[in-house]
Amino acid sequence: MKKKVLAVALATVLAVGLMACGGSTSASPSGGEAAPASGGEAAAPAAEASSGSGEAIRLLNGKPEIDTQLKTLAAKYQEETGNVVNIETIGGDTNASDELKKMYQADNMPDIFVIEANQAANWDGLLADLSGEAWTNDTDYELVDPNMGTIGFPYTVEATALAYNAEILEKAGVDPASLTSPAAWQTAVETIDSKKDELGLTAVFGWCAEPANLGWSSGTHVFAQYLDAGLAQDDTTYIDLLNDGGKIDKDRMTKFAAFVGMMNQYSDPSLLVDGTYDNQVAGFAAGKYAFVTQGNWINGGVTGSADYTGWGMGFAPYAFEDGIDTIIAGPPSYWTVYSEGNVDAAKTFLQWVSDDSAQDILVNQAGLISPFNDCQFKAADPFAESIMGYMAAGKTSGWHTMLKKDGLQNVTCQVFADYAKGTLDQAGFVDTMEKVISSYYNQ
Repeated sequence: MKKKVLAVALATVLAVGLMACGGSTSASPSGGEAAPASGGEAAAPAAEASSGSGEAIRLLNGKPEIDTQLKTLAAKYQEETGNVVNIETIGGDTNASDELKKMYQADNMPDIFVIEANQAANWDGLLADLSGEAWTNDTDYELVDPNMGTIGFPYTVEATALAYNAEILEKAGVDPASLTSPAAWQTAVETIDSKKDELGLTAVFGWCAEPANLGWSSGTHVFAQYLDAGLAQDDTTYIDLLNDGGKIDKDRMTKFAAFVGMMNQYSDPSLLVDGTYDNQVAGFAAGKYAFVTQGNWINGGVTGSADYTGWGMGFAPYAFEDGIDTIIAGPPSYWTVYSEGNVDAAKTFLQWVSDDSAQDILVNQAGLISPFNDCQFKAADPFAESIMGYMAAGKTSGWHTMLKKDGLQNVTCQVFADYAKGTLDQAGFVDTMEKVISSYYNQ
């Protein structure tokens, strides 16, 4: 059965509003504010095509780090079809959701624009149904709404789990494929820790629970593991429980807390409580940590470091229960088609994007991981092989953390911080997490 990403109908905008990562990285974390792009102004209108089927269409891009590549994509589309797509890029200090509101009020909507899954309900009645398009048969990651149909085109896949340094694990004699239970993790961590000196490690984990700089990471991405680790892509059990008045499964949360406690114990103490994103990524790039709590968006920050020596990377699951063997993976956002715009031309363009010419540019130039099953290209992203392996095996869980109540990460991240500092023990972490979540949902 194909795994379809379901849009949850929410009454208000639930934009996560995560902090931007450090400028040293080439891509922003899923759902986060994108890093400023050079030349990030909206693209100047392209010349009208001398041939083609209709007037130019506009695409509003929310990832400024791929602005140049999308303009290359548009040029290739015009070359092959005679049709024009104007790329307009926003990001950095501009919130895509706010900009879209202004465009709508000014009757200046683009034909294709970017949304996150939790924003779909805000566009009810204004998004074209893409059901039946040929590309939908070649992906497991389109955005489907029970009322509006297929409304989101996936243009990339991002993943988060425990990123690892493959060279360190090999030297330590640890097989990442074996890390599917708490017992296996405990054994591996103790083994690596006992060999820290010979491996040149500062700590087993590069995990930072500092709430001001990395609250978006702990409160959203690490918390996401409680919600989705080990579940099928379309399993919404724990996000549904969370959104039903802020309820948690205490047994699952207790097991999750034990795993986080292990990370606390075997992390670099100077990073754990007072570190920054840049410290975390730089330490991983320098080979100081075997594992780091981030996603594949760190690839540019790692490979661009002078300390990086070319070792391989991959992902291991947060296996806080026996049998957890998935990573969280899926589109960080989607391209949607404005139902009052040039729908037919937009559909034609999206179909072209799913095919080889466009995928070549998006994968090989933009460095994106393709969500399309028959894509013949592999991203230069050093995490790509690991991510695609999980995808091929059907071992990916959904990004349902993006559907929690807006701002929840700002209170859960403090609970992670207090646990890391030792002011909460495992039971205190669970009890406090239950209280702050319930309070936030019912305030």
